[in-house]
Amino acid sequence: MFQRLNREYGSIMKRCRALDKTIYDDALAAGDKKYAEILSASYRHVIAAHKLFQDDEGNLLFFSKENNSNGCVNTVDLTYPESPLFLIYNPELQKAQITSILDYSLSGRWTKPFAAHDLGQYPKANFQVYGGDMPLEETGNMLTLAATICQLDGNTAYVDKYWDVLTTWADYLSENGQDPSNQLCTDDFAGHWAHNANLSIKAIMGVYALMAQQKGLTDTYNKYMNRAREMAVKWEQDAREGDHYRLAFDRQDTWSQKYNMVWDKLWNINIFPNGAMEREISYYLKKQNKYGLPLDIRRDYTKSDWIMWTAAMSKDKTTFLKFVAPLYDYMNETGSRVPTSDWYDTKTGFMVGFKARSVIGGHWMRVLADKLAPTPEPKARKK
Repeated sequence: MFQRLNREYGSIMKRCRALDKTIYDDALAAGDKKYAEILSASYRHVIAAHKLFQDDEGNLLFFSKENNSNGCVNTVDLTYPESPLFLIYNPELQKAQITSILDYSLSGRWTKPFAAHDLGQYPKANFQVYGGDMPLEETGNMLTLAATICQLDGNTAYVDKYWDVLTTWADYLSENGQDPSNQLCTDDFAGHWAHNANLSIKAIMGVYALMAQQKGLTDTYNKYMNRAREMAVKWEQDAREGDHYRLAFDRQDTWSQKYNMVWDKLWNINIFPNGAMEREISYYLKKQNKYGLPLDIRRDYTKSDWIMWTAAMSKDKTTFLKFVAPLYDYMNETGSRVPTSDWYDTKTGFMVGFKARSVIGGHWMRVLADKLAPTPEPKARKK
């Protein structure tokens, strides 16, 4: 292997430098020099948090490790926030992250009507070890990622064998996602929170995400699309509080980042009514601190991946860059000398917890949004 590396060193480094340039150039086009530097500084942290191998059937498997935590393998709510990087540059690696979770359910070893949280504790991927389930969180994550993969593939071949599993999951979200019970979401460090409005958005996106239209199942598509629209209308009514939307349906004078809503823009389905996305973005700009937008009203801490998901909902580049600049300042000025911490204090710029985690693949969400943006219709030429 050393001799092979020596022989191929020149060509390998040429490819590495070409990818570095692509990442920088794509970010520059989507944002500005600061955004380009953020992505350039994030790339290797994301990749390094995984192992690549094959299963007995030759399927690629790309397992993440829950760095700076309990070492969970293939945690679904890591796979979800990091997904933009892989959906842009190598969807096969995105498949390689979720195939094992799908197979876990298909095998019958995971018997619950929602997606598993993880596959084990590194280095053993033999069953979920997380102490509590995240039913809406992980199920919405899996359906959303599967739908986006199929959109990029232009067909449903990847998910066809899992169709019964996906349908069971979509039904679970339809029945339980409108007003979430007292359960955890990916931001589990904040604790359980009933009636979580952002978690409800994830469920709504998951209900819509059943890939029936691509399969030509018109009746099935209409069933789930109508249900998702119905849920979105009720969500907007129940969460609305003047110029923004609540953290939880039953909590007055609260707010939170609604980063899960970004798929409404990326998929160009516009199911959330009354300018909900624009209203939230305008409100967030009033809540930013020196180093970025807090996760919600409860604390000054934030998650850098979610900031970039939220920022990608901006209607134009100028607004988007208002979220980029504080994150750049944090990464440039933080006194925490660790591989990038995604969980940090927006006033002090110091790490709160977590470092070197794959979730910062979420910094690419704006680039993904540009990739998935519908191509404008060509203007008719004047005769």
